[in-house]
Amino acid sequence: MVLKQRQPHIFGEMFLLILPLACAVSVSSLPEDSSRRRVVHVLEDETGAVIVQTAPGKVVTHRGGSITLPCRFHHEPEDTDPARIRIKWTKVTDALQFEDVFVALGKQQRVFGSYRGRVFLEQAGPGDASVIIQNVTLEDYGRYECEVTNDMEDDTGFVNLDLEGVVFPYYPREGRYKLNYHQAEDACKDQDAILASHSQLHKAWLEGLDWCNAGWLEDGSVQYPISHPRDQCGRKDNPAGVRNYGYRHKEDERYDAFCFTSKLNGEVYFLKRFKKVNYAEGVKACIRDGAAVAKVGQLYAAWKFQLLDRCEAGWLEDGSIRYPIVNPRSRCGGSQPGVRHLGFPDKKFRLYGVYCFHKYMDETAGGSTGNESQKENLLKSKRSKSRPVNATNAI
Repeated sequence: MVLKQRQPHIFGEMFLLILPLACAVSVSSLPEDSSRRRVVHVLEDETGAVIVQTAPGKVVTHRGGSITLPCRFHHEPEDTDPARIRIKWTKVTDALQFEDVFVALGKQQRVFGSYRGRVFLEQAGPGDASVIIQNVTLEDYGRYECEVTNDMEDDTGFVNLDLEGVVFPYYPREGRYKLNYHQAEDACKDQDAILASHSQLHKAWLEGLDWCNAGWLEDGSVQYPISHPRDQCGRKDNPAGVRNYGYRHKEDERYDAFCFTSKLNGEVYFLKRFKKVNYAEGVKACIRDGAAVAKVGQLYAAWKFQLLDRCEAGWLEDGSIRYPIVNPRSRCGGSQPGVRHLGFPDKKFRLYGVYCFHKYMDETAGGSTGNESQKENLLKSKRSKSRPVNATNAI
């Protein structure tokens, strides 16, 4: 990872224009739909300079997908040598902090850090500085800068990469308000997630997330979403919204965490057993089944994207007991959909089942070839290991 502090540039008359485009989703598993791309209008004013008009926006994909970060440029004079054009992409990681992603000068190209082998120029024609990111990861989420330089002249544009996903609150076995910022980062990562951003938490609140405990976000702030104001959660007469404690001391102060995860390259399922298991027995049972005990983020992703609905409580990797409900019903933990959490019981208790995660074999980055047969085989296997939910299974 290369981080540096960017100094402000002072330029004279500029002729190089960077044109960040609001582009449709470009996910390899979906056919490209050119009709969804926004139209860019190119006009000329009285001086002959080119003006590009486009709506700002973001591009959206999911973990494991492929996405185009759009960036186009126009330079004068038209016959500028392409070998003298330098294209550079960086990720904005913090205030004035930039992580190098990709740089090209003529035909010479270099990709940095975790982006190696995953980032390529789109090369859709003259003036195209767009890059394609394959096999998108959770860490790729964020804001990117496209910079094009022609000798002494340069200009920049920005593109926001968003991910489809789900936000979930998290606290460890030790209890609530036990995590400083760095521990919260590690806790989310251990559960196949990252710390959520404010925009991700705000979107989750708009979708109904209501949680009365404050948690760390990726920018170092501490917030919590309230959809139903009440006296126990910041006073009943306060309006609904995302409550914000501001930026807190990352070492000394302790809260919970709000984590974010996206689609899975695999399948979560409840492993049928003729008897309940303790934690160690659940771990061994998943391993014997060619899988691993599911993590909290994986269960949330399966609930969100695979519509996993199971009214049976089971062990997860962190020692918690949870179960996912898509269609609320009696004796299944309330009237709202969600992932039910029964706490962290003694790991020796034989009172629960276990949720396993089976990872698909690696395939072409960003593609879905080979996954369909793997999904079908796993589905057939699951049918012999699980049973339909009914009232007798309810917890």
